[in-house]
Amino acid sequence: MLGALVCLSTPLAAQGGALTLGFAGTLGSSWQIEALDVGYVRRVHGPIAALSLTARLGSFIDEGAIIGGARGFVFGTSLAARTPTATIAELGSDTSSSRVGVDLTVEATGYAGSHSPLAVGSPWGAVSVLPGLRFGDPNGARFGLLLGPTVFFGDVTDTRMFIGVRFETPLARRERHP
Repeated sequence: MLGALVCLSTPLAAQGGALTLGFAGTLGSSWQIEALDVGYVRRVHGPIAALSLTARLGSFIDEGAIIGGARGFVFGTSLAARTPTATIAELGSDTSSSRVGVDLTVEATGYAGSHSPLAVGSPWGAVSVLPGLRFGDPNGARFGLLLGPTVFFGDVTDTRMFIGVRFETPLARRERHP
């Protein structure tokens, strides 16, 4: 609670954070989750490079249906930790380059859904281990592709593949005026 109070007492722009927007979905047979992610990323130092808190809103989709495959809504809140990005390549000129790198994200999500066709019931939780491929400026806007297993915990335990496509852009810092 004290950490939340400190974060709320300081303007977001002064905290060195970023906004993230993206797609989150599960892969597999029959019913899948397809959702929009919106959240806040905070950079930290050490073995964890960033922490994020995101909201996920989407629906259950029957991939076998040609028309009308949507059924019910799903809402989730995720807390994730990401390792520093290891650079694979730098593209562009010396003054304006973009990096391609890999990292690892571990994400814990709490879900609630209406008309859930999944056997895990509602509400349920999930833990995902997501290797990622990142493109862009480490200090600017970046695009990420994450793919890895997610384990759902609820009435039963189920494992599915997770795919995430995320765009991250830093918040502007306020200038101090004399």
